[in-house]
Amino acid sequence: MTRPLTQVRRFAVSGTYCTGKTTTTIALSHLTGIPRTHARTMREILVDALPGKRLEDCTAPELFQLGIRRFTERAVHESHLDDGFVSDGSSLHEWVYGKVRVRAGIHPSDGYDAGEAPPDFFEEVIDNMGSVFKGHARQAYDVFIHLPVEFDLVTDGHRPVSERFRLMSDELLRATLDELAIPYHVVGGSIEHRLATIVDIFGLPARMGLDRAVELARAETAAAARDFAAATARHHD
Repeated sequence: MTRPLTQVRRFAVSGTYCTGKTTTTIALSHLTGIPRTHARTMREILVDALPGKRLEDCTAPELFQLGIRRFTERAVHESHLDDGFVSDGSSLHEWVYGKVRVRAGIHPSDGYDAGEAPPDFFEEVIDNMGSVFKGHARQAYDVFIHLPVEFDLVTDGHRPVSERFRLMSDELLRATLDELAIPYHVVGGSIEHRLATIVDIFGLPARMGLDRAVELARAETAAAARDFAAATARHHD
């Protein structure tokens, strides 16, 4: 059953790689005053969990470890926000990325043979992990705002994925939301258009102009990217 808009307090912004989740959630938080929550990306967790490794160097068990670390971090952050939040991603992302990697190979590329059978053991492991992640999603989020694949994939050396991987992930995300009967709205367009649409759908307050909220979000994402690059360089020195 869809919750009345007055009861919607816990938003999850969904979407696969490079769909603008981070910029959208930061801007939405600035615009409305709703606290933003997130978990570090796997490549950020990697620096501390497996120093000196790149994602493309990780084994399947190591990728599972990173997914569990990310889910734990996400759940802890959400638990501190009793009055509601807007989440950059969700526990379903840990499930979907793991599941698609099992289907598309640990290091997916556009040349992967989709007919190749995945390892049965890893399929069983990720499906059981998925039960935990899906259960969390049912309890933790009132509604999803899903961002479709519209922007180009950033080839920054930290995302060993492909356009095919993104489309597979997007399809599985939507299918999982349908399976769990969690309400969601697909919101596309520019960041400004997304914000205007979200505010309109849910009747959210606006504490500042759209342009200012987006400006602040882009400044924050740029600063975070610089900090991550510097941290990565230090660990490889």
